[in-house]
Amino acid sequence: MTIDTLLKNYAAFNLWANRRLVEWIQKYPVELIERETPSSFPSLKLTLLHIWSAEKVWMERLQQVPPELFLALTFTGSSEEVCAGLLQNSAVLANYIEAQEQSYFDEVCDFRRLDGTEDRRERSEMLLHCVQHSTYHRGQLVTMGRAVGLIHPPKTDYMAFGRVREKPVTS
Repeated sequence: MTIDTLLKNYAAFNLWANRRLVEWIQKYPVELIERETPSSFPSLKLTLLHIWSAEKVWMERLQQVPPELFLALTFTGSSEEVCAGLLQNSAVLANYIEAQEQSYFDEVCDFRRLDGTEDRRERSEMLLHCVQHSTYHRGQLVTMGRAVGLIHPPKTDYMAFGRVREKPVTS
């Protein structure tokens, strides 16, 4: 497998895993999604918002467009809007990455970090970080969900994605 194929798979995996987790979370009352529970962020909703915000920032950096203000600092919408926004952004990211040529992933991007300092990275490294970051917080969401009463979380690891993807499609 080539690195560009792996990175495209990784972006598709991110969308698949986010979708599975959101579908699981949305089966429960909004009170549970917004209930405070100890973690990096104080609720499932705010953790999902953080994932969406970070993926959006990395997408802006990958596209070399001027960044907007970090979404989590200004967002006041509902849990449903957070879930929809995260999935929409993850789909845009996956589609954008799928459309890229191999050389794109070796290119270096200059960007500003959230604290304003300059940074530069290869696009491949940026994408790997973006998806790893989301994976980290999806793990937190499972633990937080269990703590507030959500049961039977979905498997969202990369190999589960690979097994689903390998099943033949029948019409």
